[in-house]
Amino acid sequence: MPTPKTPPEGRVLGQHPTRRSLPVGKFSTVFLMGPVFAGPWEEPMIRAGRRHLVRTLADIAAQQGIAVQTLINSGRLKAEGFPAPLGAGRTRLYDGEQVDAYLAGRPVPALPTADDDDDLLDRQEAAALRGMDPQAWDRRKKDPAVREHTVLVGGVEHWPRHIVRDHAPTPRRSAGTGGGGRPAGVGDQVPRDQLPARVAQLLDEDPAVTAAGVTARLGVHRNTAQAALTALRAERIADVMEQRGLSAAQAAAELGYPAGLTRRAGIRAAAVLRGRQARPYLAEVARALHARGWTTADTPPAVQHPEDDECVAVLVLEAPAAPAPALVWSERHGWRTATSRRHPLGRGAAWPPPGDGIRHLATGTTPAPADLVTALDSTH
Repeated sequence: MPTPKTPPEGRVLGQHPTRRSLPVGKFSTVFLMGPVFAGPWEEPMIRAGRRHLVRTLADIAAQQGIAVQTLINSGRLKAEGFPAPLGAGRTRLYDGEQVDAYLAGRPVPALPTADDDDDLLDRQEAAALRGMDPQAWDRRKKDPAVREHTVLVGGVEHWPRHIVRDHAPTPRRSAGTGGGGRPAGVGDQVPRDQLPARVAQLLDEDPAVTAAGVTARLGVHRNTAQAALTALRAERIADVMEQRGLSAAQAAAELGYPAGLTRRAGIRAAAVLRGRQARPYLAEVARALHARGWTTADTPPAVQHPEDDECVAVLVLEAPAAPAPALVWSERHGWRTATSRRHPLGRGAAWPPPGDGIRHLATGTTPAPADLVTALDSTH
């Protein structure tokens, strides 16, 4: 196998030189870098432990207070020295540490270059590692042994390096044998409000239970089963981490969870702990909004984890005179208004730029409740 190229002298690893591109659709561009399955992968990727730093175009635009299309039209993404995207997919993702350094005028730090089992690989990177074309990986990723390890980052599917590298296709059942699980075309057999308790019973009986096992026992979709398992394992791992001062991996082992089934849960457990730490602050904000007369109760909001490694919360402002239908808090971005009480987070819980009823409030991720109220008052 040929030796990977080293960056030219003076070029920081993680920055891209000028590259030929072709338009894809109306607003996006895909770079031509040759067949992704021919040789070692040389573009930046999401390295182990850096998932929480990943930024989408919407994140970068919101960071600068502009719309995504304005960011694209500005040409800044193609400017000399701007960090290279992570991977070569159509949806562009960036390393937040590199973006922050560039926008602040500081030297852009190099990304780690050593491979790690927990690196997250996108479709093209996974195909390159397996020595196949991306269409072949599209078929491979449907295997349950791969699918239940799928991680969404910025709306893009990724898989841990060790899953991609070590995967062996599941043998197909011969015709006429029962496949088990939920019959095709049939809805989940357990109501959603009862699912956590039912899955908890299975997890108590067998700490190594898989999504396929839950599907077979409860007749729910595999994705539903995986989400429930990940959420429950994460809560329990977080409990042990908090009580005994262990790492996520140590807590998972203590609970009898196989390492290969709990990487997502371990990531989510860290977010669960951060969410618990944010509860007192969110409770203060809830009391301040209630005192202002914008909510009917001062109940603190529940912390949600839409992408496992992220903490967000929603406060619905029920009062007719409230300055917005709802407020959304993100541990990465702070506070913003929402245009809908029913769906305040929006699709994929992406952080939108200001405009069309969206306003970013105060400064920092945890402004004082009084400052938040003042910022909201100014929207009237």
